[in-house]
Amino acid sequence: MSRLLVCPPDYFQIDYEINPWMRRTNAVDPARAVGQWHALMDVLVHDVGAGIEEIRPVQGLPDMVFTANAGVVVGRRALVSRFRYPERQREEVYFERWFREQGYEVLTLDKSLYFEGAGDLLGFSDTWFGGYRQRSDIRAFPRLGEIFQREIIPLELIDSRFYHLDTCFCPLSGGELLYFPAAFDSYGQAAIAQRIPEARGLVVPEEEALRFACNAVCVGKHVVIPAGCPRTTQRLEARGYRTYAVQLDEFMKSGGAAKCLTLALD
Repeated sequence: MSRLLVCPPDYFQIDYEINPWMRRTNAVDPARAVGQWHALMDVLVHDVGAGIEEIRPVQGLPDMVFTANAGVVVGRRALVSRFRYPERQREEVYFERWFREQGYEVLTLDKSLYFEGAGDLLGFSDTWFGGYRQRSDIRAFPRLGEIFQREIIPLELIDSRFYHLDTCFCPLSGGELLYFPAAFDSYGQAAIAQRIPEARGLVVPEEEALRFACNAVCVGKHVVIPAGCPRTTQRLEARGYRTYAVQLDEFMKSGGAAKCLTLALD
């Protein structure tokens, strides 16, 4: 993740409720959200060395800021998401247009196959995992496996607070996995344990999982993590990672943090 697609939070607010975090009565402070987003960008660019590419925000699409859900990029191919909720389906055309304008080969799934991008498809060079039940459809993963010629291991998300895979599962560049096991059913926990040796699993405590500790951005040995996760930060640093804590509580009101606000382009 050295090049990232982001979207400025010009129109970010809570207009609807499509996950347990979102409450229209818990209004976003627009100025504070803009400040937090720019602070995240400063860390990613100046401290981490990531390249940033922006898509223009669209009025009336408040969740477009969460670009992790735009799709999945592999090489010069971009597969655009099929959102489950109508409130986010309107984003699809803008993300598809952006990918085409940047010269990507754009791929799409059948409209009946819900799939919410890199929010629900993560992994390592040799193993990919797909989160399903809350947003993405398990039936999408065999098709994705055919397209990208990869085995994708489905993981059922059983806690509605962790509605996307990237809220509870963060692969790290050194092969470790930052994750919250209780977000998965017993089969999912076993599947993770089978593929990720215990020594490489960094279990996040529940109180920090609920502060979106797993919704981190890893670039090389740098990890950008939401503020308020000291135990997770300590464990990462013990493994040789350099951590950067960023305050993102305005975005957490909508159920997202650092990873949700970025999409890896390479």
